[in-house]
Amino acid sequence: MAEKITEEDLVTRIRGEITDSLGYMGDTISTQREMAMKYYYGLPFGNEVDGRSQFVDSTVQDTIEWIKPSLMRVFASGDEMVKFNPHGPEDVKMAEQATDYVNYVFTKDNPGWEILYSWFTDALLSKNGIVKVWWEEYGEDTREEYRNLGEIELQSLIMDDNVEVLEHSEYIEEEIVYHDVVIKRKDYDGRIKIENVPPSEFLISREAKNIQEARFVCHRVSKTLSELKEMYPDQDLDRESLGGSDEDLMAFSAERLERYQFDKSAEYWEGWGNPVHNEDGLSTYWLHESFLKTDYDNDGITELRKVCTVGSTVLANEEIDSIPFVSITPIKIPHKFFGLSIADLVMDLQLMKSTLTRNLMDNMYNQNFGRYAVLEGQANLDDLLTQRPGGVVRVKSPGAVTRLDTPSLEPYSFEMLKYIDGIRESRAGVTKYSQGMNDNALTSHTTATAVNQVMSAAQSRVELIARNFAETGVKDLMITIYELLYKNQDKERMVKLRNEWVPVRPDVWKDKYDCTVAVALGSGSKDQQMAHLSQMLSFAGQAMQGGLRIVNEQNMYNLGAALVKAMGFQNVNDFLTDPSQIPPQGPSTEEQIAQTELQIKKGELDVRVAETQIKQQKLQLDAAELQVDTALKTAELKLEAEQERPVGIG
Repeated sequence: MAEKITEEDLVTRIRGEITDSLGYMGDTISTQREMAMKYYYGLPFGNEVDGRSQFVDSTVQDTIEWIKPSLMRVFASGDEMVKFNPHGPEDVKMAEQATDYVNYVFTKDNPGWEILYSWFTDALLSKNGIVKVWWEEYGEDTREEYRNLGEIELQSLIMDDNVEVLEHSEYIEEEIVYHDVVIKRKDYDGRIKIENVPPSEFLISREAKNIQEARFVCHRVSKTLSELKEMYPDQDLDRESLGGSDEDLMAFSAERLERYQFDKSAEYWEGWGNPVHNEDGLSTYWLHESFLKTDYDNDGITELRKVCTVGSTVLANEEIDSIPFVSITPIKIPHKFFGLSIADLVMDLQLMKSTLTRNLMDNMYNQNFGRYAVLEGQANLDDLLTQRPGGVVRVKSPGAVTRLDTPSLEPYSFEMLKYIDGIRESRAGVTKYSQGMNDNALTSHTTATAVNQVMSAAQSRVELIARNFAETGVKDLMITIYELLYKNQDKERMVKLRNEWVPVRPDVWKDKYDCTVAVALGSGSKDQQMAHLSQMLSFAGQAMQGGLRIVNEQNMYNLGAALVKAMGFQNVNDFLTDPSQIPPQGPSTEEQIAQTELQIKKGELDVRVAETQIKQQKLQLDAAELQVDTALKTAELKLEAEQERPVGIG
């Protein structure tokens, strides 16, 4: 049987991959991203001249910041970023629950808005935005000791998956086996964790086309010795075992330092020699969390492994199913992992506008303050250089000081600035109409149709970026969340979904659902959307009044909810009530059947009572007739007796 790869060989492989990735990204990608951040922060170009204008245009920052609201509105304005589609009618309820819970995990368990904002900013500025998503367990281990346990009690105790036997002894008394055990009980729970990864901390092999198919991916982050001990409590870590970290600290990239230049915090990172870092617990090291494909067991088949290293020390080594990173890029280049950023498109425009504006400002300064020709030794230079109203310049001869004419500003300079703005609009899709900054954007000669056409053409660029984000990043992120929940959450959790508290247990879901990203694209402006929804709502209302069976109450609610959201209101339930959530006002079908049966039985009983009353009345009538007949016969008999009685004479 072939032997496994040794840890030494594995570390050598990882260090080689890191070196190659750093070389590739440092020579090209990091340099470009470093420049993009300089332009975004509006830092000087380095060609400034003392005494002349040092203006720096903000084209890069303005363009990115005007694109972000559209993207955030597309992805974060609705209740559902993604929707999972059922495989059949039996999966409808489960797919709805998966949709609600996955969105809940992203927006409620994690800061979804902040994640999207940083994710999009990194992509627009630094080519690719990276997020990391994983299942994190939390809790504690408790030590418990039991004595004099019977066999059944022992088996009941150790059958718990969260129990690990640390010590075990047994003894026999009166032919009965007793057990003494010491166990470690794991009281753990878990949640989905999502965090943004700074582009400078992410490494990938140079030939990679995407993350999941890459040969090597690495998350490279700075950690103190104290943090490493907390992360890996089973490892005996100290400064001696980890070795020196000078090599790692020197590898702190210029790109990362540039990220901190804006608020001068880079001075801190450059001050590694600060005495505070000499403390053992605050010693800083690079932790490399590497994900690589390797034939670790030497069976001829590569597997994906996660290996965590500090220098040559291996802290963790395990086989995993997938790489926990998701990437987005605004402009994807086929067959390449790294795409183009918005900064890449407009950095040259910022340089051009800055140069032109500097020349214009220098020209205006010269016109306002003037330049003078002075005969050497014929004028007092101190007087000349002192600018004050009513000032006197002492001269020794007439004409010693003459003003030099500065050429007036040429109109083509300002036209050039407008031309550059037009180039930016065509490249990035940010127009004066969408910005709402130009008072002359709408004139009597500008029709609404023309404006809509311009805005639609510009919007198409932003829509393409949003679609790239949706299909290459957001969908993958949500599917990853679903898979992690399905594999790890085996405990029931009560969460509020659709205004109801429901129990959720993802391990009973389907292993996979088809996912659709709810991206509202291609529908024009908000005003257009509201106008269209209003028309549809009016038509649906007329159809219901006319008795057409093409809409129902649920359809009307859906149209109204979409209109409320288009107006910018998030909580639809404050304005409309979902008919599916309204309990039925009348009795149910079963209750109606029971009531009908009861009414029938009651009617039958009433009939029987009436028949009995009729019989009683007939009996009473018969008795009365009998009584009358009896009385008549009695009277007749008396009469006959009276007539037959002899009459006495005298």
